[in-house]
Amino acid sequence: MDLTYRPRRLRRSPAIRAMVRETSLSAADFIYPLFVHEGAEVEPIGAMPGASRWTLETLRGEVQRAWDLGVRCVVLFPKVADELKTEDGKECFNEDGLIPRAIRLLKKDLPEMTVMTDVALDPYSCDGHDGIVSATGVVLNDETIEQLCKQALVQAEAGADLIGPSDMMDGRVGAIRDALDEQGFEHVGIISYTAKYSSAYYGPFREALDSAPRDLGVKPIPKDKSTYQMDPANSREAITEAQLDEQEGADILMVKPGLAYLDIIYRLRHESELPIAAYNVSGEYAMVKAAAQRGWIDERAVVLETLLSFKRAGADLILTYHACDAANWLAQD
Repeated sequence: MDLTYRPRRLRRSPAIRAMVRETSLSAADFIYPLFVHEGAEVEPIGAMPGASRWTLETLRGEVQRAWDLGVRCVVLFPKVADELKTEDGKECFNEDGLIPRAIRLLKKDLPEMTVMTDVALDPYSCDGHDGIVSATGVVLNDETIEQLCKQALVQAEAGADLIGPSDMMDGRVGAIRDALDEQGFEHVGIISYTAKYSSAYYGPFREALDSAPRDLGVKPIPKDKSTYQMDPANSREAITEAQLDEQEGADILMVKPGLAYLDIIYRLRHESELPIAAYNVSGEYAMVKAAAQRGWIDERAVVLETLLSFKRAGADLILTYHACDAANWLAQD
């Protein structure tokens, strides 16, 4: 054949492929989500094989393991006891609560590790929503933000490096930025859940935290989070959310879920100069784990290909429960 250009010339050996590779993946790209609880024992999470609820004591060892593998950021999620859950989620800003204590512990043991937190009411709410639910069943925006600002300040005071508002209330990024700055926490960053969709992929996560919406029969409770999380059918709306978060002072923009929303990552990458994070969520993780356990897929190959796809789409950072496994595999290459 008379071909001037043959793309296969640059695929003919591992060395050549490495020379022209467009996208790379490293342990420093990962943010490792960790669940923590007040119990005395580590509790495996049934829907998330390989993931557990850590005690404060065992959390230290797991974070050290992640650091030794090259992971440089963890994000903490609390499993809160039912007796501490209230309609207003006030436990979220308890200075001696689970998350502030966990932050202080990690910052004492491993100050170099970047600690990210989650800002939302759902782990602390008896209603299971990210915001306060009114007597008529409406998730209240502005009243919720007052609680979120208190939560963010407590986390910053404990030593958090990055505050992660995951609630999707309008205006919360600007309010949290103002609250942090007014109290002398200008150095604390905000990694905003900018395009967080009302997704079916969150199921295992809600099992891990026992944070799904629940109707206790006292008042009407929305059965899902569609009045504040984004409609999966929308993409242009993500640009609006990104522009607002950027104007309000976000330092990093996040897309959640990641795998089913690679187009959103790509669009935001071209709309903003800020770093973009992708959340490789619990449902995506659980499906890979389940298929791997049955021998249907090569777990290592699928995980690394999936994580690479986030980077190729434009993500700078990836929140993933595969973080330690992936970091270990990359170190072996």
